[in-house]
Amino acid sequence: MPKIDQEKRTLIVMIKIYCRKKHHTKHLCAECQALLSYALNRLDHCRYGENKGFCKHCPSHCYNKANQLKIRKVMGFSGPQLIFYHPIMVIRHLLS
Repeated sequence: MPKIDQEKRTLIVMIKIYCRKKHHTKHLCAECQALLSYALNRLDHCRYGENKGFCKHCPSHCYNKANQLKIRKVMGFSGPQLIFYHPIMVIRHLLS
């Protein structure tokens, strides 16, 4: 599976976990859906393509400041919980 597709799947799962736990919804709320759409669009247009590393270590951030803060919040919350929901995904993410 291409790296970008794997990153997209991980991002989708993390935002779903965040929204379900923080906003108490079964489906993504409008705010989380907007963040997901924005993030997926950024991944589609990543200048590094399949050679990209973690966004956190990227020399040229493509997220605007507001969405950068939102995605950090989502990842900070969902990252530790991901091991309980998708342990294989976590292992693949760490190995990449």
